[in-house]
Amino acid sequence: MPKLTIGYSTLADRLANVQLPKNQAWEYQFHVQGASIEDQQPLHFYLESTGVAKSRNSAIKHASGQYLLFGDDDVVFNQDQLQLALNYLDANTGVALLLAQAEDENGKLRKNYPGQVTPLNRFNSAKAATYEMIVRVEAIKQLGIRFDEDFGAGAPNYLGDEYIFIADLLRANGRAVFAPFTIAMHPSESSGSRWGKTEDRVARAKVFTRVFGAAAPFVRTGFALRRIKELGGIQNAAKFIFGK
Repeated sequence: MPKLTIGYSTLADRLANVQLPKNQAWEYQFHVQGASIEDQQPLHFYLESTGVAKSRNSAIKHASGQYLLFGDDDVVFNQDQLQLALNYLDANTGVALLLAQAEDENGKLRKNYPGQVTPLNRFNSAKAATYEMIVRVEAIKQLGIRFDEDFGAGAPNYLGDEYIFIADLLRANGRAVFAPFTIAMHPSESSGSRWGKTEDRVARAKVFTRVFGAAAPFVRTGFALRRIKELGGIQNAAKFIFGK
């Protein structure tokens, strides 16, 4: 069994963009969306439909490593930092998911991350990116945790798949932590930074509903008070609070 599987999500015309780490002991898989032709290349899995959550679930299904890291075709992983993250997981066997950190193409951290190991909850994990997540494969499978395929890039609700995955894991009493290992480089632009359109507001509202259920309007209220400008003003913020 390899220590780590990296499951890359990509499209057929972007497969050549993937930059692999040099560790030959790790397993590298490619989960190709919207591909109708099945070839015989090993560790290539072809999905006729699109939707990044579907390819993430394919990675969970097929991973043979002890741990699974989710990759994209525009992400470059730091092998040394990844090894440190794996060492942490080896030493903390009760952790089912480790959320690490990433930098942009200029070497700047992409977010304001905590400075120390921090337990995850539904309030501090909303900005998680899939390529920052390493999961313990056996634990995830035992708990039955999968990505909600109604969310994420390629789905009508184009964001929130990572957040929902973590929330579902926590709801199942799985343990998840943030640890400050800079494991990835990803360009600064992402779908999670989109604001201003009705579809952006509605997608975010649905994510909160999925994570918080009946308490979602209260959580959306707190979010809206901090993000009135990004939501497009008071009227749109009110629509967001009521899930519209």
